[in-house]
Amino acid sequence: MKINNYGTQGINPYKKQVSKIDQVKTEAVKGTDKIEISSAAKELQQVTQVSQARTEKIDALKKQIQNGTYEVRAEDIANSIVNFYTKNQAN
Repeated sequence: MKINNYGTQGINPYKKQVSKIDQVKTEAVKGTDKIEISSAAKELQQVTQVSQARTEKIDALKKQIQNGTYEVRAEDIANSIVNFYTKNQAN
């Protein structure tokens, strides 16, 4: 009777898999991180700057309403309504 592979060769059959996993982890650590900001994100950053100006305008309008000095012009409202519907019909 002949016995092949006698000894400790078969003790850890998963050693190759473990070494491959370790190699992948070390390669991942070596890589550098990179961040790219999309154009949509850049636009959103600009919107926040516009929103600050808008909040200032809203605060001023609130003060006018509380003081009773805010006046609504019917012509401005009518023009806004007409512009809104003519713009949406073109699309």
